Amino acid sequence: MESIAVNSKKRNELVDISLKVKEVVKKSGVKEGVCILFCAHTTAALTINENADPSVQKDIINYLNRLVPADEGYLHAEGNSDSHIKSSLLGADLQIIIEKEKLALGTWQGIYFCEFDGPRSRKVYVKIINQC
Repeated sequence: MESIAVNSKKRNELVDISLKVKEVVKKSGVKEGVCILFCAHTTAALTINENADPSVQKDIINYLNRLVPADEGYLHAEGNSDSHIKSSLLGADLQIIIEKEKLALGTWQGIYFCEFDGPRSRKVYVKIINQC
């Protein structure tokens, strides 16, 4: 297992980690298998979405902010309940097939770390499982 460092710059941000994940897959030498990504943070998440047009990431953040506003009178005393809810909506893990030593992502797909309580330094764990 390896980890990828992610440093966010904003409270709500989608950080493209595709290249870092691809480097871990390449380094593993696995030709066929599965790449499992896990975010061990309760105010962050992972998702796969379009990486060709940056306005898609902005649209996702803007919609999530409207859906789950920061100031909604939540009971959680730390003031980041919206971050916990957004994390739960998107999820903490991804599984991506490895084919011919590469991630089986679509042409326009990228892997994103979704920061909802930044800026922070975070980790994403990567586990590569070899198909025997």
